[in-house]
Amino acid sequence: MKRDEVVELFTRLREINPHPTTELAYTTPYELLVAVVLSAQATDVGVNKATRKLYPVANTPQAILALGEDGLKKYISTIGLYNAKAKNVIALSRLLIEQHDGQVPRTREALEALPGVGRKTANVMLNTAFGEPTIAVDTHIFRVANRTGLAPGKDVRAVEDKLVKVVPPEFKHDAHHWLILHGRYVCTARKPHCPECIIRDLCRYKFKTVARLSDAPAPAKPRKTGKPVRSSRQRDR
Repeated sequence: MKRDEVVELFTRLREINPHPTTELAYTTPYELLVAVVLSAQATDVGVNKATRKLYPVANTPQAILALGEDGLKKYISTIGLYNAKAKNVIALSRLLIEQHDGQVPRTREALEALPGVGRKTANVMLNTAFGEPTIAVDTHIFRVANRTGLAPGKDVRAVEDKLVKVVPPEFKHDAHHWLILHGRYVCTARKPHCPECIIRDLCRYKFKTVARLSDAPAPAKPRKTGKPVRSSRQRDR
């Protein structure tokens, strides 16, 4: 994709959503960190449902640690892989207390040293919690980047590296949110909504979907009774 097309793509995404942000509910960096760890292979809706009950009870490393692994599981059992996630959240909470005075660190190296935190989670934290122009690549962004031709790559790291190079500085801070929301609601995996897509003319995807006629109900078939159908006026005579 040419540079002017990249600028046009993000300009359009910005016009419809000037201030994009994560759909995970949080009020502190620690709450966001826990939510992102819980969101692996889970939906934001599902995570928010669990943390809506958890955070009023425990929303700091100290409180989560006091809750304990079994206590935490009761709040997140509706989320996939909750056993492993509970173990990681307890372990990272302990490490935050022991090594970072209970605060979420602001460097990639320190974030990625936490249990359950990889490069994608670190990028989300650096961008969303601390305002850095990092671009976390998940399955949605990987799909959008490859389909559109914006930043094709065979794996998420290759896509991330290309996005960092091709996204203009003025769009870089919000690029992650624009692309993930576009992939989640428009450029969906099975049946992308190409007719409603505002960047379809810039997109390189070869298999764009087309608008379908509305599924109007079929006209009623005449009854085969062997007798003519009479109107109510004829029946009243």
